[in-house]
Amino acid sequence: MVLPKVEPFDRYADRYDGWFDRHRATYESELRAVRRLIPEGMGLEVGVGSGRFAYPLGVRLGVDPSDRMLEKALERGVDVVKAVGEALPVRDSCLDYVLMVTTVCFLDDVVSAFREVYRVLKPGGSVVVGFIDRESMLGRLYNRRRRDSVFYRVAEFYSVDEVVSMLGKTGFRSFEFVQTVFHGLQHGEVEEVREGYGEGSFVVVRAVKPGSRGSDG
Repeated sequence: MVLPKVEPFDRYADRYDGWFDRHRATYESELRAVRRLIPEGMGLEVGVGSGRFAYPLGVRLGVDPSDRMLEKALERGVDVVKAVGEALPVRDSCLDYVLMVTTVCFLDDVVSAFREVYRVLKPGGSVVVGFIDRESMLGRLYNRRRRDSVFYRVAEFYSVDEVVSMLGKTGFRSFEFVQTVFHGLQHGEVEEVREGYGEGSFVVVRAVKPGSRGSDG
């Protein structure tokens, strides 16, 4: 049985992947923002999609529930495993970081997924979450038009405060934020990356699993 949130990505894989070429400047802006906070070490991307972030960021392993997305990520050189964020096929405390980009809006249970991320991270490891802020310009636009999108009709958008709250519930600490995409998708130029949130539509938050690397426990 195909899960409702997976079916659009299997059925419209080429349309999804083509978005990054049609909106190259926005994509590059988001890449720069994620790169600002992604740490070194062994990492995993949850919701790897077609590998558009994992490959250029040097993330070697990705998981996703969509067969078609996994095929495209594999073609880009990412090692992939079919799995959902709420049940990661990874042993405890073995990763330096976990990346999630535009994934939280498609999860069935965000808190359960964050618990899984916490489990697989080493003490002092980081989760890096990139997402469209529901309260931003694009977030409000996507919400209004969600029924017109084969992808966003099954999505649940969250505010920065909601994402931070869910991360905090699962034990993460030491939050850092950057933001980008201050204009519409047709802006056509790569945008700057600023610290904080509240202005840009795309927000990246990094949080730490307390432990021996000097986190604030």
